[in-house]
Amino acid sequence: MTEGFAPSPAAFAPVEPAPGTTTTATEATSTATATTSTAAATTRPRRAGGLIQTVGRRKEAIVRVRLVPGTGKFALNGRELENYFPSKVHQQLVKEPLVLTERGETFDVFANLRGGGTTGQAGALRLAIARALVELDLEHRPTLKKAGFLTRDARATERKKYGLKKARKAPQYSKR
Repeated sequence: MTEGFAPSPAAFAPVEPAPGTTTTATEATSTATATTSTAAATTRPRRAGGLIQTVGRRKEAIVRVRLVPGTGKFALNGRELENYFPSKVHQQLVKEPLVLTERGETFDVFANLRGGGTTGQAGALRLAIARALVELDLEHRPTLKKAGFLTRDARATERKKYGLKKARKAPQYSKR
């Protein structure tokens, strides 16, 4: 069993009933479990220094994002946003979650982008940033979910079938 999932020693400590009252063992266990689960639900573990890491995928693209408190700069594979995505459409697509939650100038985004093309990478980056914002503050979840930024686009390239030229394109038909 790993250390991160081990129960705390307080979970095994006996619960002392108040003088003059009697409680059963199951009642004591259920109250201890209830207090531990509510504490776990309200607080989420954070990495040191406020660093938030998430992953986004779209088509063949995989993006790992680190959100760090800063001034709003982007470092995508060591390059700036304008250099990595020259298209204004892709730049706007990537910035949408930050603009929607009004956090555009409060975080620096460091991303490692692999695979796919520019549109797939931009979509994967948007998903990863949205997931990081939810990790930061759960109050952003309804807003981002309504805008569709937390939904993983499952569409992918259909595989080529034998006997066909592409996934669905049949060879030219000759009557004679």
